[in-house]
Amino acid sequence: MKSIFDTVSKECSKIVTNSYSTSFSMATKMLSNNIRQDIYNIYGFVRFADEIVDTFHAYDKETLFKRFENDLEAALTDKISLNPILNSFQETYHKYDIDKHLVDAFMKSMKLDLHKQDYLTDEEYREYIYGSADVVGLMCLKVFVKGDKDKYEDLKASAMSLGSAFQKVNFLRDLKADFEDLSRTYFPNTNLNQLDEESKRAIIEDIEHDFAKGLKGIKRLPIEAKFGVFMAYRYYNKLLEKLKKTPALEIKSARIRVPNYKKVELLTRSYVKYQLNLL
Repeated sequence: MKSIFDTVSKECSKIVTNSYSTSFSMATKMLSNNIRQDIYNIYGFVRFADEIVDTFHAYDKETLFKRFENDLEAALTDKISLNPILNSFQETYHKYDIDKHLVDAFMKSMKLDLHKQDYLTDEEYREYIYGSADVVGLMCLKVFVKGDKDKYEDLKASAMSLGSAFQKVNFLRDLKADFEDLSRTYFPNTNLNQLDEESKRAIIEDIEHDFAKGLKGIKRLPIEAKFGVFMAYRYYNKLLEKLKKTPALEIKSARIRVPNYKKVELLTRSYVKYQLNLL
């Protein structure tokens, strides 16, 4: 029965989420049960595409990515895939009428990571972030508003800002791995060989601006999604606080993390704020 295969597919997406990201997994568990699986399905898809370009160094990444891209197109057209991750994603894609251009933009940014190493202009930087992060936020927003087009349009800008903030924090946190292991530099007009406090401050102020816009949207999300997204916001904001306190030269030499016990503390405090209607 196909229902068994669909159940297995969804479980695979959940396993991917729980295995690859403790922070995102924790935030997703705070979503209402009626939308949680669809966020697992989206995460599984974007994570696998990202893994191809970022970690499969011993293999022909371009061939693997092209195969994944072809399988994705077939899954969206046929509404089934023998790749369980794509099978679960296509179900969510069709269920919420996710715009195809969001998927295409995401795949375009992932494909850039196969070869592109430098983002020299603000336009290139913004386009990459739109495809790698903003559209993922918009896919999730489709789920959060359950396909309501008016609510989607109302919250679209803030969802993009939140996606941008998350991605820029990732860039700053992963500076060492991206620069030394993958030879990538995402921040334009920034010399990562000599990252100074002024450059770091400008990056952080830009992220804080995105976070402020994103938080306004979180407060207007449907009840089923609000606490889970707020939890993700709190985690990334705490990460940004740590980066802000870390000297510029140290950011380039170490990967900054939020310990698990701090994540639990954040969860507790966030829940109290939520329950007291302080969000």
